[in-house]
Amino acid sequence: MLALLSPRLTPTWLTAPLLLTGLWLWSGARWNRRRLIRPDVSPRAIGRLAGSVTVGFALASLHAAWALSQQLPVRREKAEVHVTGHIVDLPTHEPRRTRFHFRVDASGGEPALRGRTLRLAWYDEGAPGRPDPVRVTLRGGERWSMWVRLRPPRGLRNPGSPDSEMYALAARVAATGYVRAPRLAERIAPARGLAAWREARSERIARAVPAPSSRFVRALALGDTRALSDADWIVLRANGLTHLIAISGFHVGLVAGFAALLVRLVWWVWAPLARRCPAPIAVALAAVAGAGAYAAVAGFALPTLRTVLMIAVVAGARAWRRALPAQAALALALIAVLLVDPLTVLGAGFWLSFAGVAWLLWCLPRASGRVLHDFLSAQGVATLGLLPLGVALFGQASLAGPMANLLAVPWWSLVVVPLSLLGLLVDAASADAGAASWRLAGMCFDLSWPLFEYLARSGLSLWWLPEAHGLALPLALLGAFWLLLPRGVPGKALALLLWLPLLWPDRDLPRRGEAELVVIDVGQGLSVLVRTSHHALLYDMGPSVRDGFDAGERAVVPALHALGVRRIDRAIVSHADNDHAGGYGTVAQEMPITATWAPEDSPLPPGSLRCQGGQTWDWDGVRLSFLHPPAHFPYLANESSCVLRIETAHGAALLTGDIGEVIEQRLLRAGASQLRARVVVVAHHGSNGSSDPGFIAATGAHYALVSSGHGNRFGHPRPEVVRRWRIAGAQVTSTADGGALRIGLRARGTVLETRRGAQPRLWDASRSP
Repeated sequence: MLALLSPRLTPTWLTAPLLLTGLWLWSGARWNRRRLIRPDVSPRAIGRLAGSVTVGFALASLHAAWALSQQLPVRREKAEVHVTGHIVDLPTHEPRRTRFHFRVDASGGEPALRGRTLRLAWYDEGAPGRPDPVRVTLRGGERWSMWVRLRPPRGLRNPGSPDSEMYALAARVAATGYVRAPRLAERIAPARGLAAWREARSERIARAVPAPSSRFVRALALGDTRALSDADWIVLRANGLTHLIAISGFHVGLVAGFAALLVRLVWWVWAPLARRCPAPIAVALAAVAGAGAYAAVAGFALPTLRTVLMIAVVAGARAWRRALPAQAALALALIAVLLVDPLTVLGAGFWLSFAGVAWLLWCLPRASGRVLHDFLSAQGVATLGLLPLGVALFGQASLAGPMANLLAVPWWSLVVVPLSLLGLLVDAASADAGAASWRLAGMCFDLSWPLFEYLARSGLSLWWLPEAHGLALPLALLGAFWLLLPRGVPGKALALLLWLPLLWPDRDLPRRGEAELVVIDVGQGLSVLVRTSHHALLYDMGPSVRDGFDAGERAVVPALHALGVRRIDRAIVSHADNDHAGGYGTVAQEMPITATWAPEDSPLPPGSLRCQGGQTWDWDGVRLSFLHPPAHFPYLANESSCVLRIETAHGAALLTGDIGEVIEQRLLRAGASQLRARVVVVAHHGSNGSSDPGFIAATGAHYALVSSGHGNRFGHPRPEVVRRWRIAGAQVTSTADGGALRIGLRARGTVLETRRGAQPRLWDASRSP
């Protein structure tokens, strides 16, 4: 964690000696006792501990350096490359595109891509900006030759949003992009291999099991979650069941247990087999084989591989005839996982799986023999122990989760999953012979799903929590540890105080007469949150592509949740262009909005109030006013943008939408004093048709904030526009470089904070030009 969460990558010339030094220390080098350590502490133990930490740091740094070196260089941004390779996973088919992972076997013009994995999209309507409609059905395991346009892995950086760059690093994705010329793509070989086998079984389940339960049977049997809709995921998240719907470590352990019991039964029936192979060794090998086979069925997903390694460690100890307590088995499995792939610590599943098992081993060392009591105790320990991690990783908690898991864990894992796997086993012997078992699994699943839908609609569903300080998680874990201590330990009620920084964090809200602006990173678009001490205003909601990226869902709503916004007192759609209004539907669906304002005659959103120059209102000692458009101004798209001024006792801010130089000059003629602002969100994403020199001079801005997408095709912000603002004395910062931008007009001063600057990561530094 020290290596991977450091702001910069440790250079290789330093990590190599560190690794050798750590190995030497760990091997048992003796330290001089003279005042270096306390007399009662073993020098050998301290040496091993120091060596372990050093080896871990160096090994993780080397893995990170290698993974980053495999990614497409920044200088090759938008490179067009001809690649040949095969599809390595199950393609996700959407209404207008297909997304898939592609392993490169050969590459013309970019030989370094050979053997690397690309995350690609095939648009049915052709590449963006160049319609070339070619509709094909991609299948896992197929070999293709195609032209692709690539870029290094790059994502949005906002509060509450997942870090896609981190996930790309952990998954060793070298580049992302899309098929450039679909008509020139050529299928070289049909589907084959494990991905093809999974694709075929998924299609058989879809034919055998009636909708809608077929999509869940495919998920539980094969880990194929492509058919699950957004509504399904909402229900699963609201009930805390996402860890069960795809193949999880628990399911792998279940299969391993069944395989071990089967071999034990065979050895019991045919005793002479023990002469060739002792029963404990045979059982251990069967458990590993069963776990490995099920991991293959799931496409070797990371949670399944972790469980296979854990089972292999235990089985190896049994085969070696070594006594291995459960705690030692967990520790060895953890070491095995980290030695194979130190970057796995970047995934949430790593922490949830190992922490869950650790809590259960510590709190439930012995079963009482009462099945229901033991199950309820395990469920209570898992819920309480993993709640801090769930809140820190996902920013949410499910109040319905414990209740839903009480039913879903035994019913799905002991009934639905075995029936689904039985269908796969029978189908492998005879094609389509597993249909009856799959249909029965679907019927059993349907018995439970209506209850979970009801719980998702109730008041017990998701509880969103603001983003907390980094120290909140260890404090909450300490509180959970205190609460789970044996009965009779005093002061357990005080342990709840340790949860407060996580469950009720300080949101650092503005005081009366102060305001704060957060320019959310939505790519090539705009969305700005304005907060006073008791009110929230959202200015624009970012872009949305039909059946594709929705900034409202991916960036705006998660940021609002992470910042602790419960409702929007006023939403302003500056104008109806998609890059400003596209995400409005999702935001309005997820967040209560008191009132919505838009330009007169604007087509979006229907029923909104009209923003008009001269309208003014006060919130908590902050004066907000519209400067444009005037009354009866015709709707002219960009030129009709609602221009908003936020005036506090400590400075003003100006939100300009997409107005051009003509409107800027008109505002200048109407009164330069009203344009004076310490902070300006630059008009039209920094295009050359805006930011008139006279307008810039009139604002006297100290900070010029630009909302633009990284590597956008318009070249925003234009270099000449950036130069104009800088010559005027403004600090120019864009979301493309810094992620979400947060700035406050406060008594303590105006300080700009970028998301990438506040939380620097080593993969950020590696992508700087």
